[in-house]
Amino acid sequence: MKKSLIAALVGGLLMAGGVAQAKEGGDQYPNGAENWYAGALPPPGTYFINYFGYYGGTLKDGGGDTVKHPATNNKEARVNAVFDALRVVHVTNTQVLGGNWAMHAILPIVNQSIGNLPGTVGSASKFGIGDITIDPFVITWHHSPELHTAFGLDINLPTGAYDKNDPRTSIGANYYSFEPLYAVTWLPKGGWEVSAKLMYNTKTKNTDSVFLGQPGKYQSGDEFHMDYLVGKHVGEWAFGISGYYLKQLSNDKFNGTTVPEIPGIISAGRKGQVFAFGPSVKYTTKTGTMFIGQWQHETMVENRFQGDKLWFKLITPL
Repeated sequence: MKKSLIAALVGGLLMAGGVAQAKEGGDQYPNGAENWYAGALPPPGTYFINYFGYYGGTLKDGGGDTVKHPATNNKEARVNAVFDALRVVHVTNTQVLGGNWAMHAILPIVNQSIGNLPGTVGSASKFGIGDITIDPFVITWHHSPELHTAFGLDINLPTGAYDKNDPRTSIGANYYSFEPLYAVTWLPKGGWEVSAKLMYNTKTKNTDSVFLGQPGKYQSGDEFHMDYLVGKHVGEWAFGISGYYLKQLSNDKFNGTTVPEIPGIISAGRKGQVFAFGPSVKYTTKTGTMFIGQWQHETMVENRFQGDKLWFKLITPL
């Protein structure tokens, strides 16, 4: 495959600034960003990817019901965010364990607006740089023309704006997180593709937090999450279904104690979950530049915002 065409395989290890969720800090990883060729990185070289998207949703409590708080005249808490992530990936000729060593970095830019959030009055917006991601050690294997895998460890840095007194103006999480990941792409005969990216996220404590009016240290729980795609390639086009699943596995804690239930807002432990799905379309130009567009609808949501995401992705070798 020509190098210009295989540039699209760089899509497997995205990490960019997410939008605020119903938990301490925001999602540092924008779930659902990866789809086509998620487990296959390109040949040695340097590549640029631009991710542009929109997310809009309403807050759900621990039972999956929409949060309507008396302090906001029972209006729905809502978030709208536009984001653009600039990513550079460099794949080397160096062999490690039979695979190619690669590295990448991502600079996210976010414009976020949140209104009617419990504990606040009205709406507020924030524009700026989100939490930057680096990964100096990624290994990618091409086992056969049909099977490709990758392994890495993303490190998410607390570079985004954070206000402990007003989560509406926070676009950063104010903690470090570490995310081992494994991605796989299977390309059986007939133009079909099945891809997935599996991640496990652990976080450091936010030592400058406020919960129920009290200052202290907030520890967000560990999460398992994955992006997925099933699709078919037809000439220059490809069509499929993509989405994501997230399940928080351990409780949020404040000053060492499990976060209590706040009826109608969060459940005890503040464990979040979400499942999303929607159509994805890919087009490859004759010069090898690729465009990907997708829409993902969220369901089965608890302790998070529930809404829809629109993505537009450009992939090109430098």
